[in-house]
Amino acid sequence: MTQPHPTINDPLEAFCKDTQAYINGVAGGPLSGLTFAAKDIFDVAGHVTGGGNPDWKATHQPASETAWVVQTLVNAGATMVGKTHTDELTRGILGENAHYGTPINPKAPGRVPGGSSSGSAAAVAGELVDFALGSDTGGSVRIPASFCGLYGLRPTHGRIPTEGLLDQAPSYDTIGWFARDAETFVRVGSMILQVPVPASRPSKLIIAEDVFEAAEGAVADALRPAVERIRALVGDSSSVRLSPSGLDAWAEQQNTLQSREAWEIMRDWIEEVNPRFSYQVGERYHLSSNITDAQVEQAAAVRDSVRARMDEVFSDGGFVCLPTSPVPAPPRGQSLSERRDGQSRILRLTCMGGTTGRPQITIPVAEVYGLPVGLSFMGNRGADEALMGFAIEIESALAS
Repeated sequence: MTQPHPTINDPLEAFCKDTQAYINGVAGGPLSGLTFAAKDIFDVAGHVTGGGNPDWKATHQPASETAWVVQTLVNAGATMVGKTHTDELTRGILGENAHYGTPINPKAPGRVPGGSSSGSAAAVAGELVDFALGSDTGGSVRIPASFCGLYGLRPTHGRIPTEGLLDQAPSYDTIGWFARDAETFVRVGSMILQVPVPASRPSKLIIAEDVFEAAEGAVADALRPAVERIRALVGDSSSVRLSPSGLDAWAEQQNTLQSREAWEIMRDWIEEVNPRFSYQVGERYHLSSNITDAQVEQAAAVRDSVRARMDEVFSDGGFVCLPTSPVPAPPRGQSLSERRDGQSRILRLTCMGGTTGRPQITIPVAEVYGLPVGLSFMGNRGADEALMGFAIEIESALAS
């Protein structure tokens, strides 16, 4: 059962101050002794799920049940110590929230933590908890993990039950988590996926050259040494260009389809309540409301071609290797135009996972200007545990 929240030392401003949810883990479980936090889009019985927007919180009742994934972790022995900040209704990738502020990135002071799972990533990176839950629709676990130097996974779409999760766009929404090391990451993942996760290696490594080219040169250069060591670890490798027509069209189709779905999810509430939004989030919903059926039809055709191309790339198995983000964490307080440009660049690299529903893990392997950058591996649908097993192998190989 939920209990009063013990005082949390939160110098990173990662936790929600007005939602004091605390649940003791079941004694003797495999995760006993570990603490975790949950992004404030997961239901906890007796508490209102705030979603990063005060008007959403004010117009909704406390949850009657706890989200499946939260309850699963508590049953496994982990103790939930609180809820963490999110971008407004998860509609952001940088981690900034005009209502509640921006959590501090302990691995890159003065820089954003990434979003929308901003508080969860900051809390783990700052060692306030052992692991934390987030969600990933268009990159909201992968990008904060990269910016904060963490392990993170966007799982196969539909692999983890989303009961008790505040929807953004259910065709793309997934539940992920963060940890500082592979061993903890895999322990947690084994409980969430309810399968053992042995160390493993893919049959081959597929280097996505056009995605590396889309990253900032310094990021690609920083990742290359790790890529070469991992290539040697696997043995069989090849290089491909994922998108013959360029990544811009791939990103645009997901933006169109995801945004239309997000508007359909929130339309009735927005029209009834007329809620307060930050300028950028309000703008995104306004633009989403004006997406036409013709635009959706055109985007769906591109989506189908992306899926077909990625099926071809994965036809012989293996994992695709790509940068998680084209850039390290940007500075806090950028202008709106800088934020829009950064989000567009990021979506070019994150759209493959959302569009195809494939799992993608990001691993902290390098730094640029002293800022963390992650390296990602994508597998076929259902390869979640194999990706986690590969993370164990990579951590060991890079440490030697």
